[in-house]
Amino acid sequence: MICAIYKSNKKQGMYLYITKKDDFSPVPEQLMQMFGKPTMVMVVNLAKRGLATVDVDKVKESLLSDGFFLQLPPPVENELDTYKRRKKEQGDATD
Repeated sequence: MICAIYKSNKKQGMYLYITKKDDFSPVPEQLMQMFGKPTMVMVVNLAKRGLATVDVDKVKESLLSDGFFLQLPPPVENELDTYKRRKKEQGDATD
């Protein structure tokens, strides 16, 4: 399965996968407005290649059922919580 991947100019880390290059007709208008102007990243053959941050099977399933797949950016890590967790782990390691 071939698909085209576009990145959002409004939200870093947001990508849109569609089955035909430059054919955004399956994508709801409201989503396109939120996504902003799409910038072409690449065209890939999902049968021959894995994806770094999303499950290829989920992408294929969404492309077949909806005509598109929206990849959202990973959640922002709370640096204070991470710091507290590391400090606690360091404290446990020294006991």
